[in-house]
Amino acid sequence: MDYEERFSDAELEKIIEEGLIYMCACPAQVAEAIRKIRELHRYQADCLNDPENDSEVHRTIAMSAARVHAEMQDCMEKILILEKWDRTTLTMPPHLRARQAKFLQDD
Repeated sequence: MDYEERFSDAELEKIIEEGLIYMCACPAQVAEAIRKIRELHRYQADCLNDPENDSEVHRTIAMSAARVHAEMQDCMEKILILEKWDRTTLTMPPHLRARQAKFLQDD
């Protein structure tokens, strides 16, 4: 299975930052999951380069990580569309920012 990163590490970090600033954790949780899956995939790629390792084990893990990674990126794309995020700047939309302001006001 091919492994493709449709979101850069910087873009994932931006989504996480927006989520923390505006107290909207769901997109940030998905971004964090994508980052963890990438770490797993990259680690397995390194393991595959060591001839003393069982390549079938690490290939199996890498292939599963690639599938999950693709699924979570699809999920992130859908979230950004559903919530109407600006895909170019990865800025959280005003209606979600307003929720944070209301929360602080009510507190």
